[in-house]
Amino acid sequence: MAGAPDAAAVTSGPRITLSADNVHIEYHVTGAGEPAIVLIHGWASDSAYWNAQLGILRPLYTVVTLDLAGHGASGANRNDWSIARYAQDVAAVVRQLSNRRIVLVGHAMGATVALAAAPLVGERLRGIIAVDALRSIGQPPPAAAEVRQRVAPFESDFVGSTRKLVRESLFRRDADNTLVQKVAYDMSLEPPAVAIPSLTALLSTDLAPVLAAVHVPVYAINSDLAPTDAVRIRKALPGFRLDVLEHTGHFLMMEAPDRFNPLLLKDIQALAERQRGQG
Repeated sequence: MAGAPDAAAVTSGPRITLSADNVHIEYHVTGAGEPAIVLIHGWASDSAYWNAQLGILRPLYTVVTLDLAGHGASGANRNDWSIARYAQDVAAVVRQLSNRRIVLVGHAMGATVALAAAPLVGERLRGIIAVDALRSIGQPPPAAAEVRQRVAPFESDFVGSTRKLVRESLFRRDADNTLVQKVAYDMSLEPPAVAIPSLTALLSTDLAPVLAAVHVPVYAINSDLAPTDAVRIRKALPGFRLDVLEHTGHFLMMEAPDRFNPLLLKDIQALAERQRGQG
């Protein structure tokens, strides 16, 4: 059961902390209660992509949204755009929280960041919920030549390639065009100096050593835009649980919050009730 919400739950203004390399990370804390739910956005996005979840989470839990370095309102004075550095951003925010229990929720790249942050968060971490992510678990990372080939279009035309990716690959053909255009426009405004090395790092990440340091349950809520091989994933993550939200695309938490939010609450409650040391 979630901790009882504080009658005087506060919606805070922005807060700032410093990551390990002294980049300022902006975050917000709303609601009250245990555990703290830390929402981590994906590549070329920001914390506003979780707005449709705040209303259902903050009456029950402490809810934390953050902008990873180089995204949203956080600083960009960094040269290393690796997943490990982004994990340090999350850890810096979690260190500011007094909650006894933490659940990390990550969308896309944010899920990989959550996995990398797990050992940094430590014993307070109760679990990780991935959103449309982790399909490659159990597969070797692509070769360097393949990564370069996939990144090359963004190097030659970042705005055009990003908008094409969003419109042609991240939504279903019958998706709400207004939402598609908004996401395509938003993501294409990410500075290429941040987005391109971040994408390269994400595509190059070997998840096997990352998973070896994860000792909490990992759940996923994925769209049916691409298949998820849960059997293969469970070989690397024995406690893996999967929900597939039908007729949605990559941004399912924005496209179908009425169907996504109950699944998110279900997973959070299961993790919140888990005692430290349980599998």
